[in-house]
Order: sequence, then C-alpha cells, then structure tokens
Amino acid sequence: MRRTTRFLPFLILAAYFALSMQYALLTPPWQVPDEPAHYNYVRHVAQTRSLPELTMGCYDQTYLSRLTTGKFPPALSIAPICYEHYQPPLYYLLAAPLFAATGGSLLALRLFSAALGGVSLWMVYRTVSLFLPGTPIPPATMAFVAFVPMHLTMLAAANNDSLAELLFITFLFLLLRWLLGDAPHGAPLPLLAGGVLGLILLTKVTVYTAVPLAALILLAGDRRPRPLLKNALRLYLPALLMALPLYARNALLYGNGDVLGLRRHDAVVVGQLRTADYLAQRGLPAYLGDLLRTTFHSFWGQFGWMAVPMDGRVYLALNLLQGLALVGLGLWLWRGEGRRPAVRLSLGVLAAALALSAGVFAGLNLSFVQFQGRYFFSALMPLGVFFSLGMAHMLRRECALWGAGVSLAVLAVAALNGGLDKWSLLLGGGAAAAFLVRRGLPEEASGWL
Repeated sequence: MRRTTRFLPFLILAAYFALSMQYALLTPPWQVPDEPAHYNYVRHVAQTRSLPELTMGCYDQTYLSRLTTGKFPPALSIAPICYEHYQPPLYYLLAAPLFAATGGSLLALRLFSAALGGVSLWMVYRTVSLFLPGTPIPPATMAFVAFVPMHLTMLAAANNDSLAELLFITFLFLLLRWLLGDAPHGAPLPLLAGGVLGLILLTKVTVYTAVPLAALILLAGDRRPRPLLKNALRLYLPALLMALPLYARNALLYGNGDVLGLRRHDAVVVGQLRTADYLAQRGLPAYLGDLLRTTFHSFWGQFGWMAVPMDGRVYLALNLLQGLALVGLGLWLWRGEGRRPAVRLSLGVLAAALALSAGVFAGLNLSFVQFQGRYFFSALMPLGVFFSLGMAHMLRRECALWGAGVSLAVLAVAALNGGLDKWSLLLGGGAAAAFLVRRGLPEEASGWL
C-alpha cells in the first residue's frame, strides 16, 4: 500500500466521528427507529438494577403512531414504549452506568453507541486486511461501512446495534485468522471466538447468525473428527455457558421454553401490520415491489421512523453505483481475480454471512411487514467488500465499455418507469461519457481514481 493510503483508515475514522457527533447532536430526540424503547430498557436497568420483563401493553400501535406522527410532542410520554424489553441485556448493562452518571442523558448514550461504532470500523479494516492486504479494498470497505447514511444514523443512536456489529465483526476477525493460519503460534482462537460468541448471544438476536456461520467456518478448516470436535467444543461450550443463565431466566419468566422471549414478543406487538394482511390488501406483485423499493431506500437512508426519504435523485445515483458495483464484481469473479485460496475462502465466509442476514430479513417478513434495509447492517462488511471489489474493477480500462453500458441501462430503466428528466439524463449520460473517456486513458489511471 502506498504511504499516502496508510493514513486513510485514520482519516476515515476522523470523518466518521465528526459526522456521528453531528448526527447525535442534531437528530431530534427519539427520531431514530426504536430509540425510545432502547432508552427505556437502559433506564429500567439503571434505576432498578434488574432486567425488565416484556409485558402486554409494551407495544401500543395507536399511541406509537400519535408519537411518531406528532414528532414526539413533549406532552406525550415515551415511558409506555417498552417493546424492546425482550432483548438480551449486554448493551443495556454497559450503558446503565453512563445513564446514571449523566442523569439519563440521551446524547451521552448516543455518543457511547457512536464510540462502539468507531471501534467496529477499525475491526472492519483489520478483518479485510487479513485476505486483501496492500490493496485499496480494506479502507474502501471501511469507508462504505462508515458512510452509508442510514447506518451512520443508527450508529449515532441509543440502541444495541453498534455493540452487536462490533462483536460480530470481531468474531469474524478471530475465526478468519484461525482459518487462514494467520494467528500467532499456539493462540487458541476458537476458544477466544467462543467467548465473543457468548457475548453475541447476550447482545442481539438478529446476529445469532454467528452460530451457523461458525459451523461453516469450522467445516472449512480441519475436518478430521477429533480436531473438528475439539474446535467445536472450544467454540460453542463457552458461549453456551455464558448465555445459559439468561436463557434459564427467560424460560422461567415467559414459560413454554421461550428462552429468547420471541413468542412473548409476537404476542405483545398487537396492531403491527402482518404480512398476510398486507398480501391480502395489496396482492403479491405490489407486495414484492414495495418490499424491494422500500428496503433499498431504507438501507441507504429513510430517516425518522421511515417517514423522511432522501431526494429521488440520490436514490437514482445509488442505483447507478449499485449496478456498476454488481456488474464489476461479476466481471472480477468471471475473470478469476479471486483465485488465491485465502481470498476465495474469505469471500466464501462473507457471502455466507450475507446469505444468513438475508435469511433473517426474510424470516422477519414472513410474519410482519418489516421492509427495513437496516436488518442487513450486520452484513455491511461483506456488502462493503463486494461493493468495493466491484467498483475497483469497474474503474479499470478494460471495463470502461461495461461501465458505459450499465450507465445507459440505468437511464433506460428510468425512462421506462417514467422518471426520465434532466437529472437522470445528466447522471446516466454523464457517467456513460466518463467511462468512454476512461477507455481512452492508460491503465495506470485506475490508481489516480
């Protein structure tokens, strides 16, 4: 890596902290999805020194709609919002002393989450550097994870997302080091990863994808029965022992073996729109269209409680970038650029992590309408790697005509959807022209870009 690019991770971190502080300071109180419910969980732990119980009445759709449509007027209390009380407790236990020390400052909790997000970014850089060292991909992935606008919003809010992502990325880092043989001699990485897996089980259910992902990584390593069993025990046994007290408590509290509180949660969220009702009202084609469009918008940025989308021109530009990255990644794979065993293994692990996150998203939408792209944020590092690889390849001279073709295709789709205006012409036509100019530049120009 060039000397100038060695400072990129630190510049990215500095920019992230500057932006996340602005988000934390300027976002109005509670104008981040689920923030009041997470705040009330922290408050309960700080004030009672005990874990809460999710009870009937914690979710009142009518009252919640009054709060969100009225932009949380001071006359309406957020105290009844407690539908996150089923969540594993680690984030809230860590945040409770800060809550007590600052008199319940929402800003302090937001900055705490943002700080955890900064550590996550550093772990993203370290993880990608394991298999693509000396390339622009680690800092590019770090920047992607840092600056997706909706992700930045969530990291600068009071919730357990930042801790869950930090632990998940650290878990991947440890197991990839072990899988790639990059660990110091004799380091018991599966055992260390088992401890991190236990912390994941105590943090957030949506990152329980780490459990099957760990099994896939173990199977990709030494498959001989004795080493495989030994590594599996060292990985899963500490995690289970760490989470067992919580599961026992939940089983006793909620009954019927509901160790995660999910059945209680489904019973409590009365009034939340269910998928079956949505399908009956809208039909399958409209449902799929709404699913794809809203998930795309809310992944990149749909703020407040999904009520404040970005300008349509921004989504058009993001569609273009997404198309370029996807085609570029396909060309990169087709031309065999990732044949090195370390790269192939690592990308396989990241693809599995992304597939598992997609499975969580699909599972959530089987019961309830949850068109929220933020459910993919636990897989933002894999998405960032694939996006960065695709864009880097697309900037090469040999791919310039492909880039021009994708740009014109996005323009054609906009025309078919009735969205052809001066902005789409400027964006699509300008991008196509830029790629044609790139075709005439020497290959070294990729480094300039």
